[in-house]
Amino acid sequence: MVAVANALRLLGAALGTIGGALVFIEFFQYPSYVEYKPDVQDYRVDDSHPGVTEHTWLGRIGGLCISLGFALLFVATFLG
Repeated sequence: MVAVANALRLLGAALGTIGGALVFIEFFQYPSYVEYKPDVQDYRVDDSHPGVTEHTWLGRIGGLCISLGFALLFVATFLG
């Protein structure tokens, strides 16, 4: 049973690390309503069109991996 708990701890830590990296990458992406014009070095914010997205699937999957990692660490605490 200790081996299973250790395996769950390692898997939870790995999922949390991968999820954290995905969320970190998400922070450096522009939302779809922000447009940068390099010729005038200016940002334009236009949130009037219906296809506005603020988050990508990368951040959503990262958040899911972090939550699964914490859940596995929680279960491993009770097993070990």
